[in-house]
Amino acid sequence: MTMPCVILDIGGILEITPETGWTQQWEERLELPPGAVNERMRDVWRAGSVGSVSEAEVHKQVAARLGLDTPQVEAFMADLWAEYLGAPNEELIAYVRGLRGRCRLGILSNSFVGAREREAVLYHFDELVEQVVYSHEIGVEKPDLRAFEAAFAGLGVCPDSCLFIDDVAINVEAARVAGMQAHLFEDNARAITRVTAHLGAGPVSPRGALLG
Repeated sequence: MTMPCVILDIGGILEITPETGWTQQWEERLELPPGAVNERMRDVWRAGSVGSVSEAEVHKQVAARLGLDTPQVEAFMADLWAEYLGAPNEELIAYVRGLRGRCRLGILSNSFVGAREREAVLYHFDELVEQVVYSHEIGVEKPDLRAFEAAFAGLGVCPDSCLFIDDVAINVEAARVAGMQAHLFEDNARAITRVTAHLGAGPVSPRGALLG
């Protein structure tokens, strides 16, 4: 019998990532019109998400396009990473940790160059699951079907044995097109219930802990 597989997204699921308003704060500080930061940096953000630019080049482009000196660039990037990394979803992380040995575990995340190193230090996702697939390392983002194929192929499992969890509807639909089962994340309790059903485990309590 094929061992079931669970693959999760990071942002908004394993990490709680509310918007901090950091770009608006920088626009006010630099006296730029609303939306100017992302407009000027749009192609750099895109390049960073598929790994076609280095962190050093990102810093260089931030300095050149926003007129920042080195300390300002460091502060700007610190604000970017603070929102990007958010805070750990402790309940869900603990639940996933308890799944080890019962199923294959992976992560598939649309990411940004530098994310693996920071998330490994802060959250140890590389120890939580067997494989972490980042868009900036494979060169494609969800909902591109190649991203999902990289995730289940890397684990050596069939797509129909995998449950993919994401908080973006278009990615959930794309996972289904790729042959996977998929769940749109709304909260921990419903996600845990769905994973439990996928694994054929026993009932869960309202708070998501396994009973029995």
